[in-house]
Amino acid sequence: MMNTWVMRSLSYAAAPVVAAALLLGAAGTAVADDGFTIKDPRITESSGLAASRVHPGVYWTHNDSDDGAFVYAVDSRSGETVATLTLRGVGAPRDVEAISIGADGNIYVGDIGDNLGGTWDHVWIYRFPEPRKLGDATVDATQFTVEYADGARDAEALMVHPRTGRVYIASKNEDGGGLYEGPARLSAGGTNVFRRVGEVPWVTDGAFSPDGKELVLRSYLSARAYE
Repeated sequence: MMNTWVMRSLSYAAAPVVAAALLLGAAGTAVADDGFTIKDPRITESSGLAASRVHPGVYWTHNDSDDGAFVYAVDSRSGETVATLTLRGVGAPRDVEAISIGADGNIYVGDIGDNLGGTWDHVWIYRFPEPRKLGDATVDATQFTVEYADGARDAEALMVHPRTGRVYIASKNEDGGGLYEGPARLSAGGTNVFRRVGEVPWVTDGAFSPDGKELVLRSYLSARAYE
């Protein structure tokens, strides 16, 4: 049974910067970071962005593909990279598209894109604790295998619910995608089946409000908020 999502529209002007984060205020109102330019020449295609819960003004990001298992911390005040993390314990990433930070203090990286148009029978999520100190390091990450109950999908949005810790993925499709709900707890010992719980438009990223009562899904030039 599909959940009913109450939608209200939001519009955002395209920002002339390399990276800009869409965040939700505590009251559920949409606010946008002023934006900043990433100066690190290694970050050629920042495909996901998540505000640190530990380090104010710092954002975690990663390249889209062909970069290896790396995550970067960028200081929005200077645009400089202040930490490069190498993920240990994961395979070779294929198409990393999203990053989110859970209330459990873990960073979740979504290797959920599909450059072959939604033909891979599984994708992956990588999870590791957000470092308390910033600096170059190798961190142990847990790799989770993900499949969709209704077949392979291409996706670019991964969101961790701030209260329940459940992971959601929004698939990307020109004719409309789906919102997929993961199991209550991800398991590293088997396949995690994500089930479709709602219909969504073309989606390239998303975020929950801090209280978990609102979900914002964005495309290239606009965003929609769902209660």
